[in-house]
Amino acid sequence: MTKAAHGPASEPGRRTVLGAAVLSTTAFGVAAATPAAATPRDPRPPRPTGSYRTLPHPTVIAHRGASGYRPEHTMGAYRLALDMGAHVIEQDLVPTKDGHLVCRHENDITGTTDVADRTEFAGRRTTKTIDGTRLTGWFTEDFTLAELKTLRAKERIPRNRPDNTLYDGRWAIPTFDEVLRWANDEGRRRDRPVWLHIETKHPTYFRRLGLGLEERLARLLRRHGRDGRDAPVFLQSFEPDSMRRMARLVSAPRVVLLSGPTSRPWDFVVGGDPRTVADLVEPEGLAWLASFAQGIGPTLDLVIPKDANGELGEPTALVRDAHRRGLLVHPYTLRNENVFLPADFRRDDGGANAGADGYGDVFGAYRRYFATGIDGIFTDHPDTGLLAAEAHRDGRRRPGRQD
Repeated sequence: MTKAAHGPASEPGRRTVLGAAVLSTTAFGVAAATPAAATPRDPRPPRPTGSYRTLPHPTVIAHRGASGYRPEHTMGAYRLALDMGAHVIEQDLVPTKDGHLVCRHENDITGTTDVADRTEFAGRRTTKTIDGTRLTGWFTEDFTLAELKTLRAKERIPRNRPDNTLYDGRWAIPTFDEVLRWANDEGRRRDRPVWLHIETKHPTYFRRLGLGLEERLARLLRRHGRDGRDAPVFLQSFEPDSMRRMARLVSAPRVVLLSGPTSRPWDFVVGGDPRTVADLVEPEGLAWLASFAQGIGPTLDLVIPKDANGELGEPTALVRDAHRRGLLVHPYTLRNENVFLPADFRRDDGGANAGADGYGDVFGAYRRYFATGIDGIFTDHPDTGLLAAEAHRDGRRRPGRQD
């Protein structure tokens, strides 16, 4: 990693960004949820509603919750994201041995829980090949829900985010059922729907284990009244077939995630489909995706590629081409830290915002990405994203690099 250049002295620090967003939280801007809770005589929950077309533009999606400030996929990260005003909060779903869906970015929980320190589970450590990658560790499908609930979550990247380790051990792994109950309760309390962005992880792999994700997810969505066309959820997957399956089970809007241009979705690899992501972002591929999905979630590099120096180049035609086919564009993931930013937006003030893990000119990066016309963005720091989205909407300059 090359040493970052010094940024402007007026650039806000971590506490400034967090405090400003909490004091000026952005409203959800969506249709109100049904305010009345279900009575004991009616076991069905009220159905929260709100078309995705009414979400603020650009939409700020809290990536794994407010994962820049709390260990990812914990109730603490989800609650903080909601309190900051995030428009949508993301969950990644993997199954337990006994078929429950829990919120983890990966089924490998070695780095996100204290399982490695739990002697009673030492014998569960194993090596597996998942979507072509060989991994050694502990995996959710080898634990019952009761066993997983004895573990505690911790920060995934402590070297980059040492402040987050303060919260190690504070929360258990949440089930998706718990998250749905929480979201509906908060929606009633706040008189507006709490939006969720829900990813099925490694669906082909789990289907072959007899732990198919789609049917289990559909049952939970129906149980909590979030299966309709105007339900306040997005469903997402890197495997197009998973979203095609979901389209047959529920009417909630669907997003296909897209990785690097030379990669192939794992269901394509297994099924012998020769197409790559580069094929899917061509007009013909986008038209095919639009036949069963309402949006795409490309990596940011598919929106604006980086040059040989790691600096942002010129935007591609992806946003324009996707919009022509009626597809939303929700790219991932923008983070505040220098190490995760394009090279031309890294800064080092020699103080709090110093080094690879100090904050860079993320507002400048947001301006570049928002200028392409994207409909939303995944971010680990929803407070920063909200301020940048507000600046984009009102046209005012915020502190940061002048483009």
